[in-house]
Amino acid sequence: MSGLIFPLFTHVLLCTVLYALLTIARAPVIWGVGQSNDGLNPFSNIQPKISANLSNQFEWPLFFYIASVLLIAMDEPIDSVQIYLAWVFVVGRVSHSIVQIFTNNIRLRGMVFTINFVAVLAMWALIFIGEIGL
Repeated sequence: MSGLIFPLFTHVLLCTVLYALLTIARAPVIWGVGQSNDGLNPFSNIQPKISANLSNQFEWPLFFYIASVLLIAMDEPIDSVQIYLAWVFVVGRVSHSIVQIFTNNIRLRGMVFTINFVAVLAMWALIFIGEIGL
């Protein structure tokens, strides 16, 4: 089994948790469950952040999935550096989600995003270097 399956699955779990959180945050408006005494949604301040973060999981991570599938499809041993970079990406995505949803710290969010951005760029660079034989 490929060592990339675990980080891929972990990112899928992150997306699943985000969908569950979004469902809970929207429940007061959609189903009337969990409304505050004044009839308002107690999650109205966090719901847009969860929604935006969930959308983010289908932008840059696309390149992570493509790189991972390419590495698996090449049917060659996957370098431990690639597996390490995949974990850096996933830990970065989890961190990015926490920062985006629970803080308003744009600078920290940018730094955390940069970590997982660079991890995927490095994965692609190693794939490219391996293919051209450098």
